[in-house]
Amino acid sequence: MKTVKLHDATLSFTDVGTGPVLLLVHGFPLDHSMWQPQLESLSDTYRIIAPDLRGFGASGGATETITMEQFADDMAALLDALGINEPITFCGLSMGGYVAWQFWRRHAARLSRLILCDTRAIADSEEVARGRAMMAERVLSEGSSIVAEAMLPKLFAEATARDDSNTVEATHRVMAATAPAAVAGALRGMALRPDMTKELPNIDVPTLVICGEHDVISPPDEMRSIADKLPNATFVEIAGSGHMSPLEAPAAVNAAIRDFLA
Repeated sequence: MKTVKLHDATLSFTDVGTGPVLLLVHGFPLDHSMWQPQLESLSDTYRIIAPDLRGFGASGGATETITMEQFADDMAALLDALGINEPITFCGLSMGGYVAWQFWRRHAARLSRLILCDTRAIADSEEVARGRAMMAERVLSEGSSIVAEAMLPKLFAEATARDDSNTVEATHRVMAATAPAAVAGALRGMALRPDMTKELPNIDVPTLVICGEHDVISPPDEMRSIADKLPNATFVEIAGSGHMSPLEAPAAVNAAIRDFLA
């Protein structure tokens, strides 16, 4: 992995392949490694940049509250540091999708296409936001493993959990090893994220909306509704997968991305 120093953080990232830039932004509380199947398959056609977000993986710079706007600005700063001026395709999963919305709001001129994987447009309810705040405090005192234990059963389809223990266990290890300060900061930041539902009709860049058939966090009906409100969107449901569709069904997800970008 490579590193780049921003004004208040050092970001670690993978940069492979040549061609149009595809920026892959991971979910919570993960790191760039969740995109390994895409890095291996799509780098024959695209330049793929997969960072560890601020505080996650090998990146530093976690703060008490890390907003989705901060993550989006970090991605723009990363592109600046790499001398990438042409518009890019931004692909985000779950929290990475929350970052994608804010990248569109703040850096629209840098965006040629969007790929939204297993994510949501609505803001947290007051109850959910309170739950995130309480979990942030617990993580700081008890460690990130409590989030890993709570989230793991919701991330994968039953078939994945049954038949692909290596992937499930590797994901658990990444989550449990994530710095508590980053987990807490991102929890607080997600609780503050704005509702993007009313903005959807204004997001006119070509957009691919991908959702796992068995996603219980961002269900297919909800994601199909997001696609319906976007002026220039394609919806693809990934059979047999859950919330981690790029990792659970990489062949299907990679094919959908190739078709969309072609």
